[in-house]
Amino acid sequence: MSLKNIHTIDLQFLGMKHAIASYLIPHRRGAVLVECGPGSTVAALQAGIENLGFSVSDITDLFLTHIHLDHAGASGWLARRGVRVHVHPVGAPHLIQPEKLLASARRIYGEAMDSLWGEFLPVPAERLNVLKDCQPVEVEGLALRPIDTPGHASHHFAYLFDEVCFSGDIGGIRMPGVRHLRLPMPPPEFHLESWRESLEKLKRERFACIAPTHFGAFDDPAWHLAALEKAMDEVEAWMEAVMPRGLPFEELNAEFLRWTRERSLGEGVPESVLDIYEAANPSWMSTQGIQRYWQKFRQD
Repeated sequence: MSLKNIHTIDLQFLGMKHAIASYLIPHRRGAVLVECGPGSTVAALQAGIENLGFSVSDITDLFLTHIHLDHAGASGWLARRGVRVHVHPVGAPHLIQPEKLLASARRIYGEAMDSLWGEFLPVPAERLNVLKDCQPVEVEGLALRPIDTPGHASHHFAYLFDEVCFSGDIGGIRMPGVRHLRLPMPPPEFHLESWRESLEKLKRERFACIAPTHFGAFDDPAWHLAALEKAMDEVEAWMEAVMPRGLPFEELNAEFLRWTRERSLGEGVPESVLDIYEAANPSWMSTQGIQRYWQKFRQD
């Protein structure tokens, strides 16, 4: 299977290019998707599918890296149109009954919740397939192998397909045209040590291309994984320097946003691209994740 047979659909989140991707892979009876994006981008998803010569009725299967709203929000909409949804066992119950997931998200996003993410419909249980770590799933001649990769979320899979790794968020955030990674570290499940273990798992695999959901396919996986490890080292050094000061959240957030911006600019990210990084991965959410992680796992 050539990379030419993997199609990137830009979901135009918040009207921006390159914030959230869905990947379409054709097969002999239609196509599968890796990721579907939020409910707010269903129209862009449908248009992207149709622009590739398919219709939603041709989509047989959806593979979710994890159940965060920007990755899985449209899964119920697709499931009600006959799509089978493949998901991590920890995430599956929250797709069937998403009330707890949505309540947690609403506490974070407040009044912006609906405009950002749109409708999140439950996935009927009969449309779910709960995956097992490293057990391949075959769909009409395609085989995708899930790799359990916690650290960003406990319910996270990366998928290996042919020579491509669909890395979800465990592979970090990277925009086309720049060699720069950021770590998405939202609460409540950011855990640096688990993330390092997941990185080691990916290092042991062989693939020629890495495709994070934010955003696009890159043909330099060795550099990408090295940059991911470097980003973890730099974030950990920042935490060890700043977190013992016990700053209130507002001051801590200001410090982290300033550091993140300076780090990105220092690695050659144009000012015009910073807003896309922030749309794909709001830095204030990472501040929340860092604070919770530090207080729970690192604070004496």
